Amino acid sequence: MITLRSKREIEKMHVAGQLVRQAHQKVAELVRPGVTTAELDKAVDDLFAEAGAIPLFKGVPGKVPFPAATCVSVNDEVVHGIPGKRILKEGDIVSVDTGAKIGGWCGDSAWTYAVGEISDEAKKLMEVTERALHVAIELLPVKKRWSQVAKEMQNVVESAGFSVITTLVGHGIGTTMHEEPQVPNYDSREFRQKGDFDLRPGLVIAVEPMVAVGREDLYLHGDGWTLSTKDHSLTAHFEHTLALTTSGVRILTGDD
Repeated sequence: MITLRSKREIEKMHVAGQLVRQAHQKVAELVRPGVTTAELDKAVDDLFAEAGAIPLFKGVPGKVPFPAATCVSVNDEVVHGIPGKRILKEGDIVSVDTGAKIGGWCGDSAWTYAVGEISDEAKKLMEVTERALHVAIELLPVKKRWSQVAKEMQNVVESAGFSVITTLVGHGIGTTMHEEPQVPNYDSREFRQKGDFDLRPGLVIAVEPMVAVGREDLYLHGDGWTLSTKDHSLTAHFEHTLALTTSGVRILTGDD
């Protein structure tokens, strides 16, 4: 069941979203060659602690409970990278995904950052993935069903020669991080028949295109969390928590 949120509830979610935005501002200041992924995570974890917020990712059940406030995924790692001793180097791209709960409400956002000078291919990948997210933001108020938006996101990615990662999707969000509905970044007959949903005021979703330069096939690392492309091609990940209102889209993790 999809829960539509009131204006008051969306305002509370905006508080959580803005804290997550501040976390990404911290990350953007720190990302450079020579920094470890653990340093990025500590900055976010400290920020959440100072604000009295709960880091949504820490303790999520798995092979081992997820140990950090952020997922930090480098180059061919798509999502769920565990921060640690890895040192970022010139030319890397690093995707940082994080979420927080404060006042009983959640915010979730991911961004991909360039580490120093990066290749033209990496730049194009980041631009296309971010564009897919912005297409969703533009179309949410004017389309009737999510599948219509997802189709246009998919077109942006595939027309650039890249692949949408279809095994991972966005999600509803509210008092918990993952709620109904599932929010794919692609269109399919199966989704239209079984999972599609109306775009109505009060809908709050985390939209997060994940894109690979090569094939979308993934493998799971031995840590039980990190997912990488099988062909080791570069990947990018951009995500905002979005609220659809009577006056348009509110980017709860953005600068509005």
